[in-house]
Amino acid sequence: MRIQIINGPNINLLGKREPSIYGSESFEDYLVRLRARYPEVEISYYQSNIEGEMINKIHEVGFNYDGIILNAGAYTHTSIALQDAIRAVTAPVIEVHISNVHQREEFRHKSMISCACKGVICGFGLDSYRLGVEALIVR
Repeated sequence: MRIQIINGPNINLLGKREPSIYGSESFEDYLVRLRARYPEVEISYYQSNIEGEMINKIHEVGFNYDGIILNAGAYTHTSIALQDAIRAVTAPVIEVHISNVHQREEFRHKSMISCACKGVICGFGLDSYRLGVEALIVR
């Protein structure tokens, strides 16, 4: 099984950025633990602060991977282009968020990509990614 994790803007700053919301662990450190937990799954990782690059990655893997876990960051709330990219590919996409976006600012309550995703996981810290992996494994 092959799963692609795609992280959007500012996720590269995990461990430094607002640790009271996002925790103190970098995504790269978490990824080591996640891969060790699922040695039978090939988990690829990609991060970009640029919307078009994220769309290109979805296009690149969306027809030959078994699933995509997408944390689109702030693009979640603004990007019809990401929604269209998700709809265009055959791989199921799980939308994930580290924080519970519904407990945060009002503008974070609306996702432009949820309607195109297989499911949404939010509010479990970095463990949201593990739950996404498990959702793809059992689908």
